[in-house]
Amino acid sequence: MAALNPYLTFNGNAEEVFDFYKSVFGGEYAMVMRYKDAPKEHQMGESDGEKIMHMALPVGQHTILMGSDWPESYGKPIEGTNVSISISADSKEHADKLFNGLSANGQVMMPMDNTFWGSYFGMFKDKFGIHWMVGYDEQNQN
Repeated sequence: MAALNPYLTFNGNAEEVFDFYKSVFGGEYAMVMRYKDAPKEHQMGESDGEKIMHMALPVGQHTILMGSDWPESYGKPIEGTNVSISISADSKEHADKLFNGLSANGQVMMPMDNTFWGSYFGMFKDKFGIHWMVGYDEQNQN
């Protein structure tokens, strides 16, 4: 069964927001990655180096609140909703099925592929305008 988690996007203050959420929910970050931590060929502009590329805060037994900052190199800042739905699939095949089904007639921003952070991952906006992230992490499977 796939796990669904909220994914929030911010215009440069993701760390501040997540520090606040951590003060409320407690716990420890499962991951904090900055844009400068990416391999050179995947880095954004210098102004984005300290911004959050991915942050994960477990907020319950089966839920992880995740988020990032929108890099300047992606263009205009986030307007309106800044929420995506992140799906953790059970296998690469499951990830492909979910990605292909949900992205039909939508807009793919990042096709499913192996990433430098170790996930099989893709992003898209569905035909109704909802942003989705689909990933499979073999090392996190039991």
